[in-house]
Amino acid sequence: MRPAAGALSPEDLHNLEFVAVGLVVFIVFLVASRVLAHQIGEQLHRRRMRADMVVLARRVVYVIVISIGVIAAVGFAVQSANVTLVGILLATVIAALGVQDLLKDYVSGYYVLLEHHIRVGDRIEFDGHTGTISEVKLRVSLLRSDEGDLLVVPNSELFTKPVTIYSRKDEAKKSEPPG
Repeated sequence: MRPAAGALSPEDLHNLEFVAVGLVVFIVFLVASRVLAHQIGEQLHRRRMRADMVVLARRVVYVIVISIGVIAAVGFAVQSANVTLVGILLATVIAALGVQDLLKDYVSGYYVLLEHHIRVGDRIEFDGHTGTISEVKLRVSLLRSDEGDLLVVPNSELFTKPVTIYSRKDEAKKSEPPG
């Protein structure tokens, strides 16, 4: 016996229930992402981390939790754990390939900032360029050349290539007249 026109069959109702569960799962992940991002931001702020690092960490956590929520919600909606697993695997591969250089710059930036080998005001020579570090950011460092040009150098370059950091004594010797 077929249901009346416009009425849902028991199978349709069953599928609709899973779609509703998927929607609820997504909403839970949405709320959890905001709460978790806020808590991580507060923890980093208490540890006196730089404001740009706190914002970055909050955004990364938010996007990761939302992405997992979307994948889980779709898995529930289509009633298949395979969709969830394939989605997570696909997202991991895309993230690994798509943002590899960007992640390399940020990770190198953490090391540059934490190790303090290069500081604002240091005079350096790097990859044929000489100048003074005017700013060290999480992803890039700004180098003011002798000609006054501003070079934006990805931190991964500073981290993986040789950099000569001139000491203050070297600079004083260069400015003295020979004699």
